[in-house]
Amino acid sequence: MRTALFFAMAALLEIAGCFAFWAVLRNGAAALWLVPGAVSLLAFGAALTQVEAAAAGRAFAAYGGVYVAASLVWLWAVEDFRPDRWDLAGGAVCLAGAALIVFAPRG
Repeated sequence: MRTALFFAMAALLEIAGCFAFWAVLRNGAAALWLVPGAVSLLAFGAALTQVEAAAAGRAFAAYGGVYVAASLVWLWAVEDFRPDRWDLAGGAVCLAGAALIVFAPRG
């Protein structure tokens, strides 16, 4: 449960931080949005270190699947674009891959 919480928190922080940069550089938002964006990206890095994993690379690999799925939620909730069936299928495959990496039996 702790791992899922920190993966979700990291995804929200990373997407919000990146979106702030997107808003400034692509959508013409005020440059001041870069400040909370940068803070959010720093918090993302700190959150990801709280994931229970023996190796950083494994945590980052599993997080990638969570990030993809969370990005589709952001697409719908923030950008008001509803993911299509291909988006949802891709997100499900990514989450399945993340679960395999996190929960695989290792000796």
